[in-house]
Amino acid sequence: MKLLVTGGAGYIGSVVTSQLLDAGHEVTVLDDLSTGHREAVPEGAEFVQARIHDSRDHVLGRGYEGVLHFAAKSLVGESVSSPELYWENNVAGTFSLLEALREAGVPRIIFSSTAATYGEPEASPITEQTPANPVNAYGASKLAVDHMLSSYSRAHGLAATSLRYFNVGGARGPFGEKHSPETHLIPNLLRVAAGSSDSCRIFGTDYDTTDGTALRDYLHVVDLGRAHLLALDTSEAGTHRIVNLGTGNGFTVRQVLEACRTVTGHPIPAVEEDRRPGDPTSLVASNRRAQELLGWQPELGLEEIVADAWRFMQETGAA
Repeated sequence: MKLLVTGGAGYIGSVVTSQLLDAGHEVTVLDDLSTGHREAVPEGAEFVQARIHDSRDHVLGRGYEGVLHFAAKSLVGESVSSPELYWENNVAGTFSLLEALREAGVPRIIFSSTAATYGEPEASPITEQTPANPVNAYGASKLAVDHMLSSYSRAHGLAATSLRYFNVGGARGPFGEKHSPETHLIPNLLRVAAGSSDSCRIFGTDYDTTDGTALRDYLHVVDLGRAHLLALDTSEAGTHRIVNLGTGNGFTVRQVLEACRTVTGHPIPAVEEDRRPGDPTSLVASNRRAQELLGWQPELGLEEIVADAWRFMQETGAA
């Protein structure tokens, strides 16, 4: 297919772009480089530096057969302190993109959604029937886009799939995490092993889990990317599908820490601190719907996630 990837200079967008190219697709990356990196755009993809708000100028007349939409602001803390950035970029920007797709007759879209749409659910594992109740503007902005996609699919026949990610890690060759600031657990643990930080912090040791630390679902970015290619192939006109992407199994913070120590051979000192407000005990996905609709299931585990992230950090100096 001839495809447009928004946010393809970012972490997940660059990985998926590389997988699309390897699968023989023709790919154009649209990214404003506000958080992405020009060098992260895989060789073989056309690159356009622009905001999604201006996507009409870059969609009409290009004959795209689908869009994979990753471009978004995604810092939870920032979304609380500056929600206007999230409504303007994630919601208004996506509306501009959808209008461009409608006018150009682009038939399908795969949307990068998030488990943050569920907020702080009481039950785990989380299914797609779990009520969406976001607790910050980031999750709310992604949920708003889900609602837009539902209405566009009904009214205009758009084939839409929202993939709600849980915790994503790992790398694919030269494509991996380079965030500033870095808020994710695994790269921050590896930064200690790389010598960029003296110690890591564990927030909360009194949760109702096997070792008292919070439980999360970690998915390898390569497995995540495969789900996007499967979603392209299985999308249906006039249908909006919401699909969780996770392993169905959780790891505690201490288990992730031990995996990082094992892979790197570094002690990675840890400082225990109080819980952060709003951190739930467990966030684990049910992936049954992904198996049924996409024919997808994860293949890589926690040690592969850590090993690939560590290799990427060492080879690129991302620490």
